[in-house]
Amino acid sequence: MNDTADSKALACVAHPPEPILLNRELTWLAFNQRVLAEAERKSNPLLERVKFLSIVNSNLDEFFMKRIGGLKQQVGAGMNALSADGRTPQQQIDECYEVVSDIDNSIHRIWRALQAELRSEHIDIVAFKQLTPTQQQQMRSYFYDNIYPLLTPQAMDPAHPFPFVSNLSLNLLIKLNYPNEDERFAMARLKVPVGQGSRRFIRVEHQGSHRFITLEDLIINNLDIIFPQMQVQSVEIFRITRNAVTEQDEESAEDLLELIESELRDRRIAPIVRMQYEKGMNSVHKGMLAAELHLDENKDVFEVDGLMAMSDLMELMRIERSDLKDAPHQPVDNAGLVGEDNIFHAIRRNGPFLIQLPYESFSTSVERFVRDASRDPKVIGIKMTIYRTSSDSKIIEYLVNASRNGKQVTVVVEVKARFDESANIRWANHLEEAGIHVTYGIVGLKTHAKLIYVLRQDYDGLRRYAHIGTGNYHSGTARLYSDLGMLTADPEIGADLTELFNYLTTGYTPKRHYNKLLPAPRHMKKGLLARIEREIKHAQAGKTALIQLKTNALEDVAITKALYRASQAGVHVDLLIRDTCRLVPGVAGLSDNVRVISLVGRFLEHTRVFYFKNDGDEEYYIGSADLMKRNLESAALSTCSWRIRKMPGPCKATAVMCVPKAPANKRSPRKAALLMMPTPAIRRPTVCVCVKRALCVNDD
Repeated sequence: MNDTADSKALACVAHPPEPILLNRELTWLAFNQRVLAEAERKSNPLLERVKFLSIVNSNLDEFFMKRIGGLKQQVGAGMNALSADGRTPQQQIDECYEVVSDIDNSIHRIWRALQAELRSEHIDIVAFKQLTPTQQQQMRSYFYDNIYPLLTPQAMDPAHPFPFVSNLSLNLLIKLNYPNEDERFAMARLKVPVGQGSRRFIRVEHQGSHRFITLEDLIINNLDIIFPQMQVQSVEIFRITRNAVTEQDEESAEDLLELIESELRDRRIAPIVRMQYEKGMNSVHKGMLAAELHLDENKDVFEVDGLMAMSDLMELMRIERSDLKDAPHQPVDNAGLVGEDNIFHAIRRNGPFLIQLPYESFSTSVERFVRDASRDPKVIGIKMTIYRTSSDSKIIEYLVNASRNGKQVTVVVEVKARFDESANIRWANHLEEAGIHVTYGIVGLKTHAKLIYVLRQDYDGLRRYAHIGTGNYHSGTARLYSDLGMLTADPEIGADLTELFNYLTTGYTPKRHYNKLLPAPRHMKKGLLARIEREIKHAQAGKTALIQLKTNALEDVAITKALYRASQAGVHVDLLIRDTCRLVPGVAGLSDNVRVISLVGRFLEHTRVFYFKNDGDEEYYIGSADLMKRNLESAALSTCSWRIRKMPGPCKATAVMCVPKAPANKRSPRKAALLMMPTPAIRRPTVCVCVKRALCVNDD
């Protein structure tokens, strides 16, 4: 090293760089750009690429509803406090709009290319006017019988004020005039009834191909039925997005359920944060809509050059073309449960069992656990948390059956799970009607812990069994999300769950004693920070130090700064972050020892794994707590210490985090994965860290 390099290195040590914090919203948008790249990836089947395009559009809708909506509330309240990365709310909005514009341009460019590829596979979305006269007549009959009864045109004049426009609805702005009265115009709004018994893309009978027209195109070409004897001057399409941030003060609420129902009503009429309009809209009409919707025409109104509301493209996945989709995925049964007649005997004798979804079956592990508990005459009681579940949930059915079979059943239902509030309220009412004790968690906190707790009178006394998971008890997402769960009869975990459920159902005495649980919001963040600091001390003492974290998001400022300090101390840090990430890797003197990898693929990465080398006494935390301030400080969740048992035979059941080695000319690996062993041979060079001790973190 020359003198200049030496001096630079010494200066870096003497004056280490200040931590760099990226913006939460901008890094989340960057994640969607990575998802969008999957729509361009030729190696993905064609309809799967269309699916990714749909997902990005759906994500952007939610982004405006939740994140832009929240920032606009701050601007409206006159809040100018800087974010952790040094931006005002308005600056964040402005910068997000620039990125969203780039994403929108890419979306429509990619869609045009995908349309050409779809046509080559005899899948086409055509204009109504491209249909043959016979097809047009068939579609007109379909419209009259199936669509026309659903439509409610609304006039816009002094006698009819501007109508209410529902969130994410597709709308037609229609200009009409009366016959023989060229100067007498009328305006009307017509909602396109997508999702109200009608699909967006309507199949047209056409031999040898899948041909569709859009619902709005069908309506536009049959307006003479809706407005008889009127002359249509113009038809323009627009769409609005409303703010979804409508939380009220829980502390002053007399009835939490009524409060949530009130929030849902407020969300329906919440302020509008975005209007999208079809390219070519009359500027006067655009200005009128912006004014009526209380939007800034220059900032909050977005032109769309092409198909609008492209999240509806998910409908094309119904096309029966297996050659244009991923091969069907069939989960396997957990090896430890195969051939076991009694799941409780298996857990007691051979557990704990680590379940990896979607590679292992949810129905033959988690659902079976609840089903067997509902039927087993030795089971006395069942306690469970529910954050999200499916509309056809067998879990709910089994809980109801358990109550009818005379078992004590308690369910903590999180009614504040955003966009699932209505469903959870219905589930709560249904469970209560079945005689189940239902509570709604703790005021001021969201109950994100994923827990099932079963009390069984075994031959040697009362024993407690549990499932502790990282994902929701939802049979649909269990086939699409990568998650982990544990079935255990550990007596210390059982004792801790007794304390935890007493807290969740009463809210009393948060300072309870736990042996293997580490509940949030009081202990989890402090525990993670303490373990990062421990790795720093190991590195400073010349001992082995390594941190590997896999999570959806790294947003918490304290955790981010602690990881920077770890890198500066010489700790190697591998971060597998799905979306939001505040940390910048590879900055000299600050994050030289940090790698950040984002995983995007067929299954949604949902497992959170926190690994600490601890000078050889390795610790793993497996769970669903993202490294976000709200998860670590505003959610009721827990961590759980456990050991993974070895399976008989040449294979050992363990969990490994596999980070493929980067090629010599690459700075970081392209892929990474959390695997459950035994597995097929890993086909890429990997660095594998086996678990000796595993800890389970529960969150959303």
